[in-house]
Amino acid sequence: MPASQSRARARDRNNVLNRAEFLSLSQPPKGTPEPRSSARKASGPSAQPPPASEGPRERRQSQQLPEEDCMQLNPSFKGIAFSSLLAIDICMSKRLGVCAGRAASWASARSMVKLIGITGHGVPWIGGTILCLVKSSTLAGQEVLMNLLLALLLDIMTVAGVQKLIKRRGPYETSPSLLDYVTMDLYAFPAGHASRAAMVSKFFLSHLVLAVPLRVLLVLWAFCVGLSRVMIGRHHITDVLSGFIIGYFQFRLVELVWMSSNTCQMLISAW
Repeated sequence: MPASQSRARARDRNNVLNRAEFLSLSQPPKGTPEPRSSARKASGPSAQPPPASEGPRERRQSQQLPEEDCMQLNPSFKGIAFSSLLAIDICMSKRLGVCAGRAASWASARSMVKLIGITGHGVPWIGGTILCLVKSSTLAGQEVLMNLLLALLLDIMTVAGVQKLIKRRGPYETSPSLLDYVTMDLYAFPAGHASRAAMVSKFFLSHLVLAVPLRVLLVLWAFCVGLSRVMIGRHHITDVLSGFIIGYFQFRLVELVWMSSNTCQMLISAW
């Protein structure tokens, strides 16, 4: 026995693989996955198979995510363009709102800018038109004034309906004035002052004989009314542009349903 043990020790010493630098070759590397048989044995008793009553349809439904948890990874070009234009509109409107508050850069000119906006309000225009209609003594003047009154009423109802439907807020938190509550001009889109200014200016340019300087001043007035609403932070730029477009189409609609002199006289006599 001692002789055999000494021979075994000598054999181990002479074995090259038993040296320190070759031990990594004879040992398995760390992190080696266990054999499948052991893994199967370990997971066999603890793992539970899916119930036999659950069909493939139920398994597919359980794997589907709800719609609110899904992310739209490929948005449409229209959506990207609309979001970009909306962001540009809000940014530019906030920059132009130089009279939006007392701490604004042009806060000292806020009263003057608001006065320009009041010239496009519905209450002064409707009141002035009714007063001129009462004072007018010619059939042609009464015809023009009655159709202008119809256009102003149409403008108030159209703007109030669209604003109630869209309910868009302005770029700044500004509360409507008392005159705005009277004409139901409570939201930002579309700008009622801009639509009224565009409609009235187009109406006067078509039915009144004005000199060229007055015609230019009339167009500049409509532009200044729309710009004043952006400067006080009441509307966005797109609100004012939409108001100009709506005002033009209102004028075209009034031209289509233009009331004749006889109809105007009948309404005046009934009133």
